[in-house]
Amino acid sequence: MTEEEMRKRLAGLRIEHRDLDAAIAALTAANTQDQLQIARLKKRKLRLKDQISIIEDFLTPDIIA
Repeated sequence: MTEEEMRKRLAGLRIEHRDLDAAIAALTAANTQDQLQIARLKKRKLRLKDQISIIEDFLTPDIIA
């Protein structure tokens, strides 16, 4: 995977993460009783955050001071 592809993937993951955040907030605000759905969305959001961190770490060069 090239750096360009990784940056595009990173942008897509960030968008999906933001969308999940909005969906969780909407379900919570609607006082829905579907706690299982909210839990699944939160778990997916955490997985996305991990993937984002991995790609960011790869794209960010280590700076030796």
